[in-house]
Amino acid sequence: MSGKFDHLFKSTVLGHPSGLFVLFFTEMWERFSFYGMRILLVLFLTAPFVSDNPGWEWPRENAMALFGTYASLLYLTPIIGGYIADKFTGYRLAVVIGALIMTLGHACMAIETPLFVYLGLIFMVVGTGFFKPTMTSMISEMYQDHEDKKDGAYTVFYMGVNAGAFFGIMLCGYLAETYGWSWGFGLAGIFMLLGMLQFWLAADIFDGIGDKPNTQATKEIIVPEGDKLNPFTLIDKILMSVSGLLGFTWLINDPLSKIGNINLFNFSIASTDGSTFAIITALVLFIILLVSRILRYTPLVRDKMIAVAIFAFFTVFFWAAFEQAAGSLGIFARDYTNRVLDGSAATIFKICDTILTVTPLIIVTYVLYLLFKQTYKRILLSNIILAIAFILVWIVVGVKLNAYFSSNSTEVAASWFGILNSFFIIALAPLFSKWWESKYNPSAAMKYCFGLVLLGLGFGFLAYGSKAIPQGAESASISMVWLIMAYLFHTLGELCLSPLGLSYISKLVPSRMIALMFGVWYLAIAIGNKLAGKIGGEIDKITEHYDMATFFLIFTIVPIAAGLLIALLNPVLNRLMHGVK
Repeated sequence: MSGKFDHLFKSTVLGHPSGLFVLFFTEMWERFSFYGMRILLVLFLTAPFVSDNPGWEWPRENAMALFGTYASLLYLTPIIGGYIADKFTGYRLAVVIGALIMTLGHACMAIETPLFVYLGLIFMVVGTGFFKPTMTSMISEMYQDHEDKKDGAYTVFYMGVNAGAFFGIMLCGYLAETYGWSWGFGLAGIFMLLGMLQFWLAADIFDGIGDKPNTQATKEIIVPEGDKLNPFTLIDKILMSVSGLLGFTWLINDPLSKIGNINLFNFSIASTDGSTFAIITALVLFIILLVSRILRYTPLVRDKMIAVAIFAFFTVFFWAAFEQAAGSLGIFARDYTNRVLDGSAATIFKICDTILTVTPLIIVTYVLYLLFKQTYKRILLSNIILAIAFILVWIVVGVKLNAYFSSNSTEVAASWFGILNSFFIIALAPLFSKWWESKYNPSAAMKYCFGLVLLGLGFGFLAYGSKAIPQGAESASISMVWLIMAYLFHTLGELCLSPLGLSYISKLVPSRMIALMFGVWYLAIAIGNKLAGKIGGEIDKITEHYDMATFFLIFTIVPIAAGLLIALLNPVLNRLMHGVK
């Protein structure tokens, strides 16, 4: 029996439909833009105003408050954007809308005035809401009759994500720190626009995938025997609305009260300030909503949903520490790390960085060549746009390498360390994939344990290396080895934990409840990102009263303790999962 999209598999690149690689490059350029801007935001906001490359010289607490709210909202708007794409626009149009809005966001960021930077961040949040949930949905639709090839397709797509992050951080960071922040923000916008154009011009290759949904069609909901539907009651909707409104207002109020001195919760209740009372109330109401809904399901479904909720809880701890990469780790790289290399050390770094840059770029350019051979007759304009994008990348890489080798010494850009995560993922992901497919594949709880413990050990290297930094010091010159080791262990932790979430939701949760649990999962990541900003923003207070080692020790102890706790819960979680591996 032939599948609906079998004909797409007649024109393949590396054994997969050509359309997958159009999505690959679209996601690659979006991630290029996103991570390129993300690595710069806190560095730009906290950079000295009087310097060769002036920033806004914000207090670190204010910069991290804005970053935390921005990063948190990036995981909440896709819940709304995915609903709009499912019901109204279709996936393809949602990608174009999201990409256009994000392009406007990057353009605004390049202007560097408060109004346009805030407007740019709003555009980025809204655009991501449309873009983020649609790409994987299109892959799922493309492979709906080829489940055996789906894992390979997502692996290819994941490589595009990391290639984009790698080049975005490297090139946007290089231009921003060498020529000015507008150059980095502007480059991110250029590639977002080119990514959108190549996707839009390749519409013919998708042959109906991601089209606007048929509003006349009805979906049959299959309820297993003995199970029951669980429609949202009026009380559910009230709890959801009130908790959502309070949570969103609190997210906005945090940077607003610090940066603009405008407090939307300027009151206190029972000696608790209004802001704290609001967020606690929002969390309590949401927990009541979640628990009351879970309890209405049959025992089997209930157990599996409880397991997902427990994993979501521990996910908060992981992202609260891991997302220091875009905040406090960037500050540590810029202000506390010795980044100047001379003599043979500089030469070795230049050679290694050149290999690190050029090798993946050659590989991805070769993939573009293979795609062009298969599709130049059908989507020639799309391929031309892609070629222009790659020519620009090669030009920027050439400028960077020429500057490198024309100097006897080199100063490693503070943003450069951000590429290590993507590099280690690309290098190590195949090993972890082999491990998960072997007979030694650990349980979900133990993978979480490994992920959290490895993450904590990464911060342990930083805590140890920071011991020499005096209390309250605003700068230092610590070896970059400690930062490299931290990124290595953080990536090892990410490979253990990060890919599990959405996979286990799809395995544990019946299809009619996936939307709810995806919402819970994204909420957990959003909370983790906001906590990353809140705790990371305390870096000055903690280093002033204690020292930098103590600051990193917090991120060492908490994840390791959380990892050991979920390991103890392993037997309980195995029972709740009822045999799901």
